[in-house]
Amino acid sequence: MASSLRLAVPIAFAALGGVLAERSGVLNIGLEGMMLAGAFGAAIGAFATGSPIIGLACGILMGAVGGLLLGVLAVSWRINQLVAGIAINLLFAGMTSFLARQLFGEEMGRATVEGFGKIAIPGLSAIPIVGPAVFNQDPLTYLLYVLAPVSSWLLFKTSWGLSLRGTGENPRAADSSGVAVFRLRYAALIGSGMLAAIGGAQLVLSQIHLFAENMSAGKGFIALAAVILGRWNPALAILAALFFGMCDAAQLRLQFVNPEIPYQVFLILPYLASIVALVGLVGVVRAPEALGAPYDREGR
Repeated sequence: MASSLRLAVPIAFAALGGVLAERSGVLNIGLEGMMLAGAFGAAIGAFATGSPIIGLACGILMGAVGGLLLGVLAVSWRINQLVAGIAINLLFAGMTSFLARQLFGEEMGRATVEGFGKIAIPGLSAIPIVGPAVFNQDPLTYLLYVLAPVSSWLLFKTSWGLSLRGTGENPRAADSSGVAVFRLRYAALIGSGMLAAIGGAQLVLSQIHLFAENMSAGKGFIALAAVILGRWNPALAILAALFFGMCDAAQLRLQFVNPEIPYQVFLILPYLASIVALVGLVGVVRAPEALGAPYDREGR
């Protein structure tokens, strides 16, 4: 249970970011790159200052830049959103690898940074089985516990959330009713990048305590599957991320108990689970109506 939660947290943050972006009508394939940017920013900030809080702030800033860049490409320039997201992924994969080699030098992959330790919640952490796994975690995991209900409330119980969902369903109608479609999509993409970056920062500051090339290792793409599996609902997307975290924990355990079998066989388990889950949902879920379609205010 503890391993499943630990492995699910970065995916869950990215999935929340994916829900936010796609509810506004913009497909965010760039979650993988934004997670990597957040991990890199967190590592550099914490390495330079010795403060994990500053590291987290630097990671969030990197994610915000990624979201802003995607907004320029997909919202302002109306570039194909799939292509724009792939460009974000390629940009951050190359940029973080190059800059990490320049900044860390020979210490690349070995330079540890200050991170967040676990904090046990008195009383709750003593609950048998569940307590040690759920209530003895790092601060960023507790932040996810807070963001789960808050994001659902914002999306489904506020006028801002109604405007965001309207923008994702029918941007022309939303624009006609006075909603600032472009501004709202920019805000959603920047917020999406920041959330994905927190997921990447959590990898560095709470789990590994160093930066390695391409350390997001496909978690951003699994987060996209969690968004679809969760039906673009924040709470369900987090539950889907927990499912994928459980699959990842299972493959690690299977590697340990079956050393005679090549470990690559077990590595495919989380990705296979995502494919099977999505295949089972074909024709069942309905994406936001305007997802992936650029909005041209002057078009007819």
